Amino acid sequence: MLQIASMTFNPFQENTYVLYDASGSCIIVDPGCYEPDEQEELKTFISQNKLRVEKLLNTHCHIDHVVGNEFVKQTYGVGLYIHPLDEPVLRAVSAYAPNYGFNRYQPATVDGYLEEGGEVTLGQVKFNILFVPGHAPGHVAFYSEADKTLISGDVLFYNSIGRTDLPGGNYETLEKSIRKELYRLPDDTTVYPGHGPKTSIGFEKRTNPFVRA
Repeated sequence: MLQIASMTFNPFQENTYVLYDASGSCIIVDPGCYEPDEQEELKTFISQNKLRVEKLLNTHCHIDHVVGNEFVKQTYGVGLYIHPLDEPVLRAVSAYAPNYGFNRYQPATVDGYLEEGGEVTLGQVKFNILFVPGHAPGHVAFYSEADKTLISGDVLFYNSIGRTDLPGGNYETLEKSIRKELYRLPDDTTVYPGHGPKTSIGFEKRTNPFVRA
């Protein structure tokens, strides 16, 4: 059975997720840990729960979701996987990181790509890769049908949606992604977003002021 731990890191209050199951395998999604105490929090959780880190995934590559990539790669010896359209977004982080106070940012190389319609496995858990651009050009989400779980990144939040005024963002594209890929999921699907509290597909379809069903 899938279990999910959420840790909120960095000044952007970004949600970093550790996905794990009874086998002890785990996947880290969007590590936003930058300060040493944040890195230690992630390490302590993984150590205390005796987890084996098998994969590192980015839903997208804006700075708040990637500042811990290199730390995770070096600490656990795993590869980084992103959608190919977001690789330029990842490369750009080094240029503007100091402007946001991340003067010690260490860029991480990409080891493989996540493709629309593909799958990511964790023990007996299977995630479908959903291509949901609009907030970022190569944004993906991870959906486990069996566990009724969606890791949505910055596409859909509790009564909100991702901003579209950053390079590569587009509101019409984001709205289409939400309607086509997310609102077709069962209403009782739990949504774990990149910021803020979790929500559900049904709740957002009924109440989201930006994109109603």
